[in-house]
Amino acid sequence: MVVSTQPPSEITVRAVAPGDVAQIRSLNARAFGPGRFARTAYRIREGTGDFSPFCRVCVIDGQLVAAVRFTPIRIGGRNGALLLGPLAVDPAFANRGHGRGLVADALRDAREAGIALVVLVGDEPYYTKLGFRRVPQGQITLPGPVDTGRLLAAELVEGALANYGGIVSANLGAPP
Repeated sequence: MVVSTQPPSEITVRAVAPGDVAQIRSLNARAFGPGRFARTAYRIREGTGDFSPFCRVCVIDGQLVAAVRFTPIRIGGRNGALLLGPLAVDPAFANRGHGRGLVADALRDAREAGIALVVLVGDEPYYTKLGFRRVPQGQITLPGPVDTGRLLAAELVEGALANYGGIVSANLGAPP
């Protein structure tokens, strides 16, 4: 039997605070590189605040190891939706469930706040476990190139996806 001499890790999942922004930017730069700014999802977020009430971080023993951003959006002019992303996890802490935990925590709070739909551009096998499914071709569009097979949505209100269609834009009138 092996006995660990290290104390158990202290893991905290919490809302993003203003003091986290620099660390989150650094984490995103390490995870996604400089090409991230050319992606359509990044362009949607231009002009929005650095974080919303649904953004989350995971801190382990005082070190920020994962972060997820949620941006209020309109779809076809309709409010009540969020854009998820980026979701970044420090490679040293990858594949331990920290990213999924952040997303699940935020989705629960978004549902309680009356958000109906969350969309993202991402890997279907990863996000299916969190309730996301592929958006029907052409129903929701982004203002730039996107692999439509990676456009996913999670209904936080049953049947919500059927009520949304059109182009995605930042909801600049939404609270920070």
